[in-house]
Amino acid sequence: MTIPATEAVTASGLAGFMPGSAAAATDESKEMFLQLMVAQLRYQDPMNPADSSEFLSQNAQFTALEKMQDVADQTAMVLGATMAFGASSLVGRDVAYTLDDGTQGTGAVQGVTFGATGPVLDVDGVDVPLASVLSVTGSGASAGPSSATPSTGSTSSTDS
Repeated sequence: MTIPATEAVTASGLAGFMPGSAAAATDESKEMFLQLMVAQLRYQDPMNPADSSEFLSQNAQFTALEKMQDVADQTAMVLGATMAFGASSLVGRDVAYTLDDGTQGTGAVQGVTFGATGPVLDVDGVDVPLASVLSVTGSGASAGPSSATPSTGSTSSTDS
């Protein structure tokens, strides 16, 4: 009688080990790791048992990878918050930009929207991604604490 060396593993079960998987896959990948470890123990050769230090090493590597992913996720959140903070500080300031299609322009930043791709500035009616800004050339009429108009969320007319 022969005993198979491994249990059946489907491609969908390995998806949790692929880089870039969602956070929900982390729990699935932990479960998959434990199932694989139990399967290795269950089907090992009794005359040549597996080294327990190898299992501990694999578990330590898996835990380290999980922690590195947590650090990367937190760093990405900090970067996103920093970009949002920087973009919002440009409201009322004059910027020069070049868009992906080659369009160049300058103007006062009227507002900022935050999308999945990052902050997008409203420069005199033109949507300008933050990465397209070349320079900040000064402050517009509505910038700074000495501004006489309160911020109401509505757009004001520009001096174009």
